[in-house]
This record gives sequence, structure tokens and C-alpha cells, in this order.
Amino acid sequence: MKIIVNNKKARHDYFIEETYQAGIELLGSEVKSIKDGRINLKDSYAKIKKNEIFLYNVNIAPYKQSAMFNHEPERPRKLLLHKNEIIKINQKIKQDKCTIIPLKVYVDDRGLIKVDIAIAKGKKKFDKRETIAKRDFDRKMRKVKKYDRL
Repeated sequence: MKIIVNNKKARHDYFIEETYQAGIELLGSEVKSIKDGRINLKDSYAKIKKNEIFLYNVNIAPYKQSAMFNHEPERPRKLLLHKNEIIKINQKIKQDKCTIIPLKVYVDDRGLIKVDIAIAKGKKKFDKRETIAKRDFDRKMRKVKKYDRL
């Protein structure tokens, strides 16, 4: 598995509840561009429409070598999930008022491009500060333990 892009901002801005692995419907020039690493997940999200999940605000840069048959960089892209997974996600979103966000895009062992999506709840400002403080404390404790062993 080769990770192409991670959405670091997602873990900072949201509480991750559940994750799912989904395929993504792409055009040929989009596949080439993604494998070159020219994709941005910042501010992207997914929505369910007519029992299908679509990914919005994902910027895949145009592929330089396909000048004539290039794609639109920020078009909505369909995610490929089983119907029962889509129903389960839809129920969870309506029940808990959550959102769907992409966490990472990667190439799996068979050469297919996959997206990890998560059902997430937004963090408040004080939650973000608390997370940062906890991370700093853990970092300092690891540093102290490292020097205690020497």
C-alpha cells in the first residue's frame, strides 16, 4: 500500500468515529495525476445523494501530458461502496449529525486507487486546544523517559 496523500487537518478538526475504505470513480488523466501525487484533500467532504456517495472539493491537478482530453480539477467524484455500507453511513449521519470526510488516498496492492473516508464530528475550539496540550505533554513525557533510560 502506497499512501499518496493524508488529510492531516481532518484529525485536527474532527473526532473520528468510524472509517471505511472506498473505491473512487476516476477518469484516465485523473489516475495518472493522482499517481504523480498531484491531489489535495484540504476542505473536502462527501455527501450522500440518491443512495450514492459523492466526494466534493477534492482538487486533482490536470495531467500535463493529456492536453486535449483533460479533466475538470474539482468535479464531484463518485465513491464506490456496498449498498449496505451506504445505508449504515446514512443512518449514522442522520442520527448523530455527523459529516463524511476523506482521511487519505492511497494505491492498494492491486494498483487500485482507494480513499479512506470517516464519519466524524466537528471539534470545538477548546477541544482542539486540549488535543494540542495532550500531544505536547505526551511528547515531553517520551523525552523524559528517553533520558531516564540513559
